[in-house]
Amino acid sequence: MQVNNLTKKYGELKAVDAISFDVAPGEIFALIGPNGAGKSTTLKMLSTILRPTSGTASIYGMDIEKNPEKVRKLISYLPEEAGAYKNLSGREYLEFMAGLYAENSNDAKQYLEFAENITELKGRLKDKVKSYSKGMARKLLLARTVMTKPKLAILDEPTSGLDVVNALEIRTTVRHLAKEGMTVLLSSHNMLEIEFLSDRVGIIYGGKLLQIGTANELKKKYNAKNLEEVFINIIK
Repeated sequence: MQVNNLTKKYGELKAVDAISFDVAPGEIFALIGPNGAGKSTTLKMLSTILRPTSGTASIYGMDIEKNPEKVRKLISYLPEEAGAYKNLSGREYLEFMAGLYAENSNDAKQYLEFAENITELKGRLKDKVKSYSKGMARKLLLARTVMTKPKLAILDEPTSGLDVVNALEIRTTVRHLAKEGMTVLLSSHNMLEIEFLSDRVGIIYGGKLLQIGTANELKKKYNAKNLEEVFINIIK
């Protein structure tokens, strides 16, 4: 993925201000920063939900504005505030979504089987989604997002609001998917968590991308113990 001077304006406000970065195939790249920094807006543009004001971006050679339909076939997107149909069981929900995505019954079966394994919910898949904890629901939604094995998974705050155990399980799943070849672009305001998950990070603040590198590179550059200290040093 290549992003060049991508900008989103709302009137005079620049929610995203001419950011540029690239993501290599199979890489986990994280945009990190506080709430309101421009992370979600960036992901929505790359997911073809929002149209950029200016700049360009291409995903596996496909321009997000010129070829949005082709881009959508390569990606899958998990919004921060996504929800599932609460009156369906977990399995019914995944089965319904597989049917929407698949071109034939064989593909639908494969998507469903893959998603069921990803959730690790086992017997709880028979229960209604409304009975799930937030962590269980997030696992279900992550499985829905990656069931088609997209070339690029775009995840907005995938572990936001989860306890340590559920957050760790989702991070482990994301890391496994990347090892299997899936490219992952995600956002988070939890810098300590992302430090242990991502191959590289981009620190975004006020719509501007301030630094890009591995966690170790950035900590060394700013003589910091963690990415939170890096962030504080950058914005001083």
